[in-house]
This record gives sequence, C-alpha cells and structure tokens, in this order.
Amino acid sequence: MKTKVRPKLLVIGAAAIILLVLVGVMTTAMRKSKPISPEKIVTAEKGDIARSVVARGKIEPLSKVDIKSKANGIIQALKADVGDLVKEGQILAELDKEDLQAQVREAKATLDGEQANLQAAIAAQARARIEAANPELEFTRRDSKRAKELFDGKIASQQQLDDANRAYEVARNRQDLLDATVQTATAQVEQARARVAAAKASLDRAEETLGYSTIRAPISGIVLVRPTEVGDAVSSILNMGSAATLIMTLGDVSSVYIRGEVDEADVGKAACGQHVRTKVESFPGETFEGVVKRISPMGKDQNNVTTFEVRVTIANPQGKLRANMTANAEIVLEERKNVLLIPESALVYDKDKNPSAQLLDPKAKAGWCKAPLKIGISNGQRTEALAGLKEGDKLVLP
Repeated sequence: MKTKVRPKLLVIGAAAIILLVLVGVMTTAMRKSKPISPEKIVTAEKGDIARSVVARGKIEPLSKVDIKSKANGIIQALKADVGDLVKEGQILAELDKEDLQAQVREAKATLDGEQANLQAAIAAQARARIEAANPELEFTRRDSKRAKELFDGKIASQQQLDDANRAYEVARNRQDLLDATVQTATAQVEQARARVAAAKASLDRAEETLGYSTIRAPISGIVLVRPTEVGDAVSSILNMGSAATLIMTLGDVSSVYIRGEVDEADVGKAACGQHVRTKVESFPGETFEGVVKRISPMGKDQNNVTTFEVRVTIANPQGKLRANMTANAEIVLEERKNVLLIPESALVYDKDKNPSAQLLDPKAKAGWCKAPLKIGISNGQRTEALAGLKEGDKLVLP
C-alpha cells in the first residue's frame, strides 16, 4: 500500500535545503579576504640609507680676487674675457704707458743731474781737505817758537817776536777757516747723496708705476666678471682705495664651497669633517662629494626662523660647478649599506609608539596580519627594518 507524502512536508523540506545552501555560501564568502588594491602593496627590499641634514646655498669659489690697478690710466688692451682660464702671473690687461714712460724718463734725468752734483761736491770736499793740510801752520809755529828762544836769549827783538807770533796766529786762523770749509764740503756731499737717494727713489717709484700698467693675475683661476672695456679710464687703488676701478674678478674654482643655511633644529646634528653629498639642478644625475669645514657659532633670525651658516668645501677638478649655482648639500649624519628597507608610510604605531607593519596575508580576513617591527634609521621616506621582516615581504599600506 503506497504512502502519500503530504505536499506541506515537501515544501518544508525544500526550504530547509535551500537555507542550508545559503548558510554555506555566506560562510564561505565571509572566510575569503577582502580584495586589496595593488597600489597599496609595497615590498621590503635591500638598499642603502642615510640620515642627513640638508643645507641649501650658492656655489662660491674657494678663493676670489678683485683685480684693480695700482696706476691711473686708460685701458689699452684686455687679454682675458669672462670664462677664460688664466694662470698666475699671466697678463690680464695693459694700460696706456706714454705718460708713465715720460715720468720714468724725467725721473732718470733728475737722478743723472743729482749724481753729477754729488761728484762735484765730492771733488770740492777733496780740494778742501787738501787745502786744510796747510803746511804753513807748522812753519809759523816753529818760527814763533824760535823767535821766543832768541828773544829769551836777548838775540831777537820784541818786534821780531811779535811778528813771528802774529804770523802764527794768522796761520792758525786760516787753518780754522780751512777746517770749516772741509766740514761745509762734507755736509754738501751728504746733501748731494741724499738728493741722489731721493732721485733714485723717484725713479724706482716711476718704474714701479710703469710696471703697474701691466696687470697680471695674482692667482690661477677663471675670469668670473669683467666690467671694463678697452678705452675705459682706470683709477688707482693707491689713490681711491676700495672705490678704485674694478677691472675684472678672478676665482679659483678647482675647489668650491657652499655657504648654506641649516635650521637650528638640525644644526646640533652637524659637525665639522662630516661627509657631504651635493646636488645641483644643472647636473641632476650627478652627486658631488664634499666635507663640512665650518659651522657658524652664531645663528641669524629671518622671518622668525633661526638658521646657522654651514660651509661645505667640494673638489671641482672638472670645473662643472660654477659660481652662484644653487646647490643642496646633504650632510650625512649616519649611513647604512645593504640593509632591509620599507617605506616610511608603511609604519603603524600603537599608543605606546611601538612600530609595526601590515604584512600581506591572503588567508586573513582583512587581507593582512600585524607584524611587530624593530626599526633603525630613517631618511623621511624609507626606514631601516632591523627585525620582524625579511627581504621580499609584501606590506599593505595603512
């Protein structure tokens, strides 16, 4: 006998089966991880990192010299132009020499005249000395003595004694006069020598001034500025001081330096002797090595910001770095080679400032799991991971 299945029971059974299927599908869906955008996935990689302070400033020659003349005149020739390399002692400019040469000839003629006067004075001195020898004085002295002896022996008269004494006194007076003449002649010789020395000094000065009309490079370097042209008047630095005419400016660019500014928050990290990597906009793919040479002991305020001047010297053997280029000098405080690095943005900190990262995990509900980290130095973009990750790990940016 067949049993009839009630339609109501069939409906209930079918509904139960459908419900079980739906529960299974939902459970499976809930266990799957949420999809993560590829843009939010980064990789832990090996690389180099440095902690640094950046000083921004201008490239300046290590030595710079303003070329000014010690002579007044008109520029007759210019031997170097802007950008030319010059050697120490090389002629840079020539002034008109006509007037200066005339001054030399005049000084030489004056010297010749004074030397002739000196020779005449020496001859007069020699004549005076010969005359001052005066043998007559000795003869008259003897005659006076003999007359005195004869007078004492009552052989000569008083008149004879007086005549002998008078002749002796006249000879003595004449001797005094001759001695005075010698002294005068000697003084005239000294005066003539002094005039010769003065004339010689004038000639030396004129010749030196003539030499100043040829302007030479005091250092080896490159011509940075040349504001003058042929025919321009030049005023002497000896007369005008700092207001004298600037002929050109030389700079030794075999070594250059940056006078950069460092914020007061970072200056305590910098020290003389630290390694520096410098970049300029003109050579974006190159780095120029340098060294911190000086840190100013006193800061300066500008717009309520205190900065300290830092000087960085850089070797420039190829002359690529030029004066007034803008440069960024990266002062390396600490550097690590071939270490594990992750983006700074991948770090997550808890309330106790402990760092961690979100390690990609497809099995996890969120698609990642928390990976506590031990970190090292950071350059603001990437951070050194000391422990908690390995090379190639995928991280999810928060």
